[in-house]
Amino acid sequence: MISRRLAVAGLGALAVGCERRGAPPAPVTSGGPDAPPPSAPAASSAPGAPARSLLVTREVAFTEAEGGPQHCVLVVPPVAAGERLPLLIALHGLGESRKGLEGGAWGWVRDYWLDKAMHRLAAPPLTTQDFQGFVRRPRLDEHNARLARAPFVGLAVACLYTPDLLHPRSLDNARAFGRFVVERALPRLRREPEVDASRAGIDGVSLGGRLSLLVGLAHPREFQAVGSLQAALQLSEARELSRRVGRARAENPGLALRLVTSERDFYEAEIGALHDELRRAGVSHEHLVLPGPHDYPWNRGPGALEMLLFHDRALRAG
Repeated sequence: MISRRLAVAGLGALAVGCERRGAPPAPVTSGGPDAPPPSAPAASSAPGAPARSLLVTREVAFTEAEGGPQHCVLVVPPVAAGERLPLLIALHGLGESRKGLEGGAWGWVRDYWLDKAMHRLAAPPLTTQDFQGFVRRPRLDEHNARLARAPFVGLAVACLYTPDLLHPRSLDNARAFGRFVVERALPRLRREPEVDASRAGIDGVSLGGRLSLLVGLAHPREFQAVGSLQAALQLSEARELSRRVGRARAENPGLALRLVTSERDFYEAEIGALHDELRRAGVSHEHLVLPGPHDYPWNRGPGALEMLLFHDRALRAG
């Protein structure tokens, strides 16, 4: 069980091949995922920020010859010899895109506290504090009941630098990035000893949620689950995205799809429009409207926790 393995201290970051020791850069508190500057300091300096010695992190740099320049931070919980974990591609928001390749790739760990979320999921019960206060009691009780029945097992999470593809905004301008993900990043990451090559998901927040949909729906045979958090969509895109979901499901009928927004997310109406189009088309999917804003505290609570739980279950189903 991961909860027992995470109790073993002293696991430092590893350096493998062209990878280097996984220490996050100095904290940067400006910017944010398509939102105003964060109302809380960066994870590495804020009270309650996670210790990072119990998870393995590796940095992977992709040269131009490898489809880059690109950068990835791979986060892996401790595993037994020979054990392999499903792979989740996690894409960050616009604020981290402005921090450069390395700063952006560290966004899910340093700015959104992904590692803290992994530790807490491995040691339930979850609390309202874990969700930064953005959870209602029925949802919290549901999570804890499910974790009691089926504990969180864990994922290898590849945090890729996410390019700013909002300007100009187009449903087709992520094609090159999508090809990099499936032709370069996935084959490279699947060579990691802890990664199960047969199970992969993709998800992201805001800009990253938009790109996770565009990439995942364009390459449905590569992914078993596609999720998005507060995806930066436009109302005019809902019908075409619904068509793309239909085509993706025709190629991969088992593809799990989830759309997550929040009550104060400034993309809530756009995500709701896509949900309505999918519902009218009879396309099964999950649509969640959670409490909270479009900002860093939400990413550090519901964003990270809901993403990890969804993919841990979806990628192990069947």
